[in-house]
Amino acid sequence: MEASSILYSISAVIGTLIVAFFVGLWLPGIERKFVHARIQQRIGPPISSPGFMAPLKFFFKETIIPNSPLPRLYNALPLVGLLSIFFILLFLIPEMYFLGALTSVIAIVGLLKVEEVVYVFMGSLSRSIMSLRMPFPDIVKGAKHPDVPRSFLEDLSAMRAFRLIAFGSFPIYIALFVPVAMAGSIFLSDIVAYQQTQGPILFTLAGALGAIVFFIGYMILLNEYPFAILKTKADVIEGPYMEYASKYRSYIYITRGFLMFTLGAMFSVLFLGLPPNILSWSILVNIAVALIFPIFMAIFSAFAPIFTFKQFYPVAAGVSLLGVLAIVVAFF
Repeated sequence: MEASSILYSISAVIGTLIVAFFVGLWLPGIERKFVHARIQQRIGPPISSPGFMAPLKFFFKETIIPNSPLPRLYNALPLVGLLSIFFILLFLIPEMYFLGALTSVIAIVGLLKVEEVVYVFMGSLSRSIMSLRMPFPDIVKGAKHPDVPRSFLEDLSAMRAFRLIAFGSFPIYIALFVPVAMAGSIFLSDIVAYQQTQGPILFTLAGALGAIVFFIGYMILLNEYPFAILKTKADVIEGPYMEYASKYRSYIYITRGFLMFTLGAMFSVLFLGLPPNILSWSILVNIAVALIFPIFMAIFSAFAPIFTFKQFYPVAAGVSLLGVLAIVVAFF
């Protein structure tokens, strides 16, 4: 009996991770093809292009030594971001709840913060475009004192990434604590158990407010318009995404789709009480949420203006206050 239980748990974990990976490969294409292209009345890319064919293509590109003060760390950063998302999804699976503190909202917040901080290091460690030195001095000119260390163009993306995680992180992190306030526990197992007896948190006033805040935080975390502060074209290089080449760029593409699925699964756990498990019907809900969120995001971004920091700061602050209100309502 014990051996069969262990086999069941292993099958559930591995199967869920595989399904998440393959669904994540198609989510960027669904967002671009079926929503953005339709709204903009154009054909759009093939559904397999953004999340599947693009990473596959870059895996066959020539691997080069990047122009960076720490080239190995620079190349390892996309993998660090991908692994942080991998562990978030792993800890969402109910068969892993025996790990205790690792399967808590606090652990999820910490791993999400790792994924965000990676972008700061991506920009600050780069001295190149697509990993190659530019044919002219890649230095930001200005009226700086000669004793001040020079600033590279890529430092602009690092600064934007820092501002993004310093101010834009609050909505999604506050939203994660709405279920904590209602269930009275930071552990995912307790939050799921609470909803199995009391009903989904989403269908309460606090849960509905928290879901709105979560969705805005979802868009900010994915750097999608109008919150695309990180990949602005005003910085020429579109943030750290543009600085990587070959297989390391593939990891960035894969991470985005995988993050889409993981955030959808996170919402299912915290607001619906349905953790991802390939051996349960709840996996269908996880997939459905993972599909619905990018569609809503694409519709919202297609009609929204492009925010500068002047608009980004007050919107992030207002949504954060809405999340605080949701937590207060949760106690009553």
